[in-house]
Amino acid sequence: MNPKIYLIVAADIKGGIGLGNKLAWDLPGDMKFFQKTTIHTENIQFRNMVIMGRKTWETIPEAHRPLKGRKNVVITKNKDYKVPKGVVLAHSLEEAMKSTDERVADIFIIGGASIYELVFKKSRIDGIYLTKVKKEFKCDRFFPKIPRAFAPERLGEGEDNGVRYEFFYYKKKKITRPARSTKATKRSKRRR
Repeated sequence: MNPKIYLIVAADIKGGIGLGNKLAWDLPGDMKFFQKTTIHTENIQFRNMVIMGRKTWETIPEAHRPLKGRKNVVITKNKDYKVPKGVVLAHSLEEAMKSTDERVADIFIIGGASIYELVFKKSRIDGIYLTKVKKEFKCDRFFPKIPRAFAPERLGEGEDNGVRYEFFYYKKKKITRPARSTKATKRSKRRR
């Protein structure tokens, strides 16, 4: 099985995703969306895999680590870093991606900023789940600009604690090559 690779993130109106290695907001509706999206599989025999950097791992409250119902992979350069039994430790994005097994349906990259950047540079991406938080927060970490190869589709909206947000799915556009003109085709036939 060849799992699809998705990024999932919430960002404010300036692309901010966190401050001091923590989320800059508390949006229970977005957390429910994150959980539902990253857990859901078409076949209950399979599970999804979540890949995150060490700092993102450490922002998850201990009571919720590892994220239940998903294979958890933590990327760190620290060779002595310890994770609980059942959590996979990887020292590069490539090593993390190789952590899939026959039960992994899809892969979700869940942060942080440097991991998102790496994925944009080094990996194929099938789609991006983005919660657009309709407010500016003080942030020191930002989500990279989404490439033009992805087109947004609005999935819904929510509001928590007076903060509005919208859910989007960015799907990779199909590349269509322009048809060769008749003149160009005739010229190429003459050259043969």
